[in-house]
Amino acid sequence: MEKINTLVIGAGQAGLALSEHLSNNGIQHMLLERSRIAESWRTARWDSLVANGPAWHDRFPTMEFEGEPPDSFPSRDRVVKYFEDFAKQVSAPVRCGVEVTRVSKNSKGPGFVINFREVKGVSDTVSCSGVDIDSSRKVASNGNGVGEIEALHVVCATGPFQTPVIPPVLPATLEDELCVKQMHSNEYRNPQQLKKGSVLVVGAGSSGGQIADELLRSGRRVFLSVGPHERPPRSYRGRDFVWWLGVLGKWDLSTVDPDTAHVTISVSGARGGHTVDFREYAARGMNLLGMTSGYRDGVLEFADDLNDTINNGDASYLAMLDEADAYVERNALDLPLEPNARTISADPECMINPILQLNLQEENISTIIWATGYRNDFSWLECDVLDDQGKPVHSRGVSGEPGIYFLGLPWLSRRGSSFIWGVWHDAKYIADHIGTQHEYMAYHLSRQREQ
Repeated sequence: MEKINTLVIGAGQAGLALSEHLSNNGIQHMLLERSRIAESWRTARWDSLVANGPAWHDRFPTMEFEGEPPDSFPSRDRVVKYFEDFAKQVSAPVRCGVEVTRVSKNSKGPGFVINFREVKGVSDTVSCSGVDIDSSRKVASNGNGVGEIEALHVVCATGPFQTPVIPPVLPATLEDELCVKQMHSNEYRNPQQLKKGSVLVVGAGSSGGQIADELLRSGRRVFLSVGPHERPPRSYRGRDFVWWLGVLGKWDLSTVDPDTAHVTISVSGARGGHTVDFREYAARGMNLLGMTSGYRDGVLEFADDLNDTINNGDASYLAMLDEADAYVERNALDLPLEPNARTISADPECMINPILQLNLQEENISTIIWATGYRNDFSWLECDVLDDQGKPVHSRGVSGEPGIYFLGLPWLSRRGSSFIWGVWHDAKYIADHIGTQHEYMAYHLSRQREQ
């Protein structure tokens, strides 16, 4: 059985950031990735997706987006290449095509036993997304594609986008009954992929809003079910909203407001970046709806909450402008005024006379896209570190079970924890914690030898 000091599960942004810090601390480690580096960016994102933050901001502090203008929004493929290049830069010991199936306490000694299986078609490659793999260091299996590893520390860096969530509003037989295709946003690629007909997008966070806008621009008739959201300005007074969140201290907020815990942020870097404005979407022909609430006999039902939802989103937008203006005045910054940014357009018809019921056949809806988020799945983690709902119990990623860590989750330590730049700082904290434990154990072993 192969033995390692620290086993990192996942080679996305969290695992790669941690690898840099572990190497800096001299900690022996390995990253197991069931597919390829940054796989979610490759196969669970739409074709035209770009980063939601500019290149100067949404990156690791130790590597820039080479060749990208600082204020540009890198494409999906460019982000993948960034992670590949970073893995090379830090010599990340990645093993692709290895899926962890179980993590349990080691009954014969300290640490944990990690059970895995090799994923066909990935583990046989000679390189992992351009990162060279030394074949002599590939994870050894028993010949049947399964095996075990012992590790003193295990870091769960599988990210926040694990299991797509589709609310059980519609029957699974809808496609057979009404020829309506249901899919999660992680399956959507481009407008040409969908059947002819109208499209309903459920969820108006960054993903739902951008997908609905792309479909509308392609000539589709689009319905968008809008839930509670914040819609910050993409840019205000010459600075991107990520800059404003930084100087206003919002990225470093350590606890989420319970009143807005389930409120998404709708922001877009598409077409060079723009402020998401659902009133403007409606003016271009998009049909806005309230929260999806039920279904009966081919008819979807929606809550009568669209006006409140849109107005609350507008209020969050204006509140951020107020904070930004106050910051400029307080610090005497020479940033240009932008009075037109406060203009809120008139209520569209879909707000004046909201649609509360939608007959799928009469409206020729052929596809429903659920942009309704994800949930975590740690069912393979057989240690006492999860609550009754299966959510990790931790403090800044350090669990109550010595040696088990979490990284890359939303609000792990602050608001920015699930972002590329934010996870890097959380990774340093975890690596330093592991390094401290390593030093204590080294002292123990040295004293044992002396005795």
